[in-house]
Parts: sequence; C-alpha cells; structure tokens
Amino acid sequence: MSSRSAPAPGEQPRADGPAHPPARALAATSAFLPSPPGRGVGGEGEQLSATALTPSVSPEGAVRPLTRRDLLVGGGGLFAAAGIGRLLWDRAESFWRAQVFVARSETYGPHLVDLMMDGLKELGVDRRIVRGKTVLLKPNLVEPTVVAPHLNTHPVFVRAAAEVFRRLDAQDVFVAEGQGHCRDSIFVLEQSGLESVLEEERIDFVDLNYDDLFAADNRLGLTRLPKLYLPQSIRRADFLVSLPKLKTHHWAGVTLAMKNLFGLMPGVCYGWPKNVLHHAGIGRSILDINATVRPHLAIVDGIVGMEGDGPIMGTPRSANLVVIGANFPAVDATCARLMGFDPWRIEYLRSASGVLGPIQERHIEQRGELLEPLTQTFALPDHPHFKQFR
Repeated sequence: MSSRSAPAPGEQPRADGPAHPPARALAATSAFLPSPPGRGVGGEGEQLSATALTPSVSPEGAVRPLTRRDLLVGGGGLFAAAGIGRLLWDRAESFWRAQVFVARSETYGPHLVDLMMDGLKELGVDRRIVRGKTVLLKPNLVEPTVVAPHLNTHPVFVRAAAEVFRRLDAQDVFVAEGQGHCRDSIFVLEQSGLESVLEEERIDFVDLNYDDLFAADNRLGLTRLPKLYLPQSIRRADFLVSLPKLKTHHWAGVTLAMKNLFGLMPGVCYGWPKNVLHHAGIGRSILDINATVRPHLAIVDGIVGMEGDGPIMGTPRSANLVVIGANFPAVDATCARLMGFDPWRIEYLRSASGVLGPIQERHIEQRGELLEPLTQTFALPDHPHFKQFR
C-alpha cells in the first residue's frame, strides 16, 4: 500500500489540475429547489430544465386527474402554466427510472466477489465498460476500531470490490477516504483492519482530507456555498464507487450511498467532522455534493449494519444485505425500505426525487432478491426527534 498526494506539514493544498471532461447534466430540477445552469465538476454541463407536463402523482403513487383549478391557480400566462407543469412533472419523477440489485449474504468472505459480479452483470456493467478505466473505491471509515464491525465498511467487502474491478480489466483500482473524526488516517486504516488488506492486495490509498484540491461550481447551490472544494483524485477516476455501510443516522435518518460522499470533502477545507457541511445543512449538503460530483456506482455493505443512534453510537444489526445500483437516490430509497423506513420521510431523499433520481418504488426495477422477504425494522432511539423518520 502506498499513499498519494499528501502535502508536507504546513503546506497548502493546490487548487489546480487538468480540466475534468464534461459529463451529462441533471435531467431535472425540482419545484422546491433552485435551477442554476448545469455546471459540473470542472466543466460546463447542459442547462437544467423541466419540460414535461404530467398528471399529479402522490408519494404513494396514486394518480389523480388534473382539475380546472390546477390549471387556473396563479392567473393566466405562461409562467403560471410552467409552474404547474414543473410541480406535476417533479411529483411524477418525469422519466427517471433506475435498477437496483439486492442480494443476501450472511458472512464476509471470498464469495462476495461472485455476488458483486452477478450484481454488476444484472445492471449491465461489464468488461466492455470497465476495461482500461481507473476506479476509485470510497469506503465508509468512521472510527479507528477493530472490535465494532458495524462502524466501518468491512475490509473484506472492500477487498471483494477491488477484485471485481480488476477482473473486469480496470487499469487501476485505488481506495480513497477523508474520514470525518480521527485526523490520523494511518491509525484509522490500521485499527479498522483495512491497512493489511490494502498491503496484501497492493492497493494504493489516498487520504482525501489532505489531497490536492480544485474548486467546482456548486451545481444546485442549496447550501449557498458557491464553490465546492474537491480532491484532485476524483478527477482522475473514471468510476467513483461508493462503498457505504447500512446505518441509521441521528440527523439524516439514514446514512447510505449519498451521505457517504461527505468523506470526499477534504478536512483541510471543511473541518472535522466536516462541520462546515453540517452547519450548511446535512440534507442540502448531501444533494449539493452528489449533484456536483456525479458518482457512478454504489455497493452497500449491509451484511452487518447499524441501528439505533447511528452513525457511531448505534448497535450492530445483522441485516445480511448487499445492495448495488448506479442511481444513488434509488439505491438509498431501496435501502431505506429494507431498513423499515419510508423514503418520503427522509428529507434528503424526498428532495432528491425527480432531481437526482427516482425514489418511488414503482420507478425502481428491483433485480436479484425480492424486497419484502428481506425487509426489516431497524431500531431507533426512543425520543420524539426520531419519529419523523417513520
């Protein structure tokens, strides 16, 4: 294992680097969110737009016909019509559709390689897509511990993901994380058990808290942070793969694929535990980061998850789950349902609906195992604050 891009003590990270090629812009914007131009990481994107006028759909999926009042409220003119159309279009999630693969696994072991390969095959991710590409694996490292398997993405899970992309002929696979609590990355790697895996598999590690930086326009601007300062390592990766832990979260409700991207944000800019983002609003920050970074794939470690007062003080939950998908809101909504939560009661997922992807169950094609037999009820602390999530 080697570590890249860590500046010398006292040295300021650089904010330069090659331009990132433009990727597809968001396909939609919400009636409840601003609509800035679609500027992505390091380049121009398409203009965000909402163009379809569809029937209104409730969170439960029941369609009601448009009424005369729907069309006339707000007065005449194109602006009123456009506003109504935009609202209805967002509620229907427009043409957002996604596939999510769900599998059972009761243990961590070599079998996870074949399980993940099967999941990627179901989602259409194969050697033709991965060959010659650079893959960044982003685990969830929270605390330096070897005795709490529910805190961090399991080292065997990370090993399996790396092996999968190597089998698919990736040119390079490396692991990167900017953990939010302990500033000593080597200590966290060592105590979590991940360091030995990286050394055995000759996988490089990048400490994103101290990586070289670049400034990207905030594509949504919900936090009112005009720029997001991001690590250069995500620019050189063709595939950014989130490897989160299936956990509850005392503020966000759940912490899954989307929240895991907080670990991309460098501590030298956003503090520990990323206090700038917490003060700006956790839900808003989750959406801004995901819209700006545009991750490619999520593989969720739900074999042993966390319930209760997550993401640190909770207790282990043997959920025996692995969830894989390319659309992060769809992945997180599916995970939330498997944990016994209503995605519409999770603020960041409700706001992501129709903006970053679908969360309605009928818009998510389930691959692999059926959801109902695997659905559980993750415990929450007995406090009024937590009632909002169910």
